Amino acid sequence: MAVKQISVFIENRVGGLAEVTDALGSANINIRALSISETSDFGILRLIVDDVNKAAKVMKEGGFICQVTDVLAVAGEDKPGSIAKIISALTKGNIDMEYAYAFFAKNEDLAYMIVRVDDAEMDRAVRYLRDNGIQVVDEEDVMKL
Repeated sequence: MAVKQISVFIENRVGGLAEVTDALGSANINIRALSISETSDFGILRLIVDDVNKAAKVMKEGGFICQVTDVLAVAGEDKPGSIAKIISALTKGNIDMEYAYAFFAKNEDLAYMIVRVDDAEMDRAVRYLRDNGIQVVDEEDVMKL
């Protein structure tokens, strides 16, 4: 049920993000979702792409440090309170989120959220989400968005 995410470490400077997105675009890799967290010198660019293995290869060939991790993709109605419902379900299960970010799909009334939990908690997180009426989306469905 996990979705593969690639994290790319980039220098925090003008043009750093463009180098990554240009390389992925040139390799015909489609970005479905992204999030950036930064410090004064470096940033972590987290991406959901349509071909994570190809993206990792392109990044490594371009001299970038990257890592592929499993994350959960969950769907909720595109209305106030939906993200709170997702977070509350994980909180009830005493499941810690390492980070999360949201994205939206065209032509749908759903909002999506990427959630990173510890690998050992992945199955339990899926169970708590589903038990609370939250749709967990697989990688194939994310790529259709």
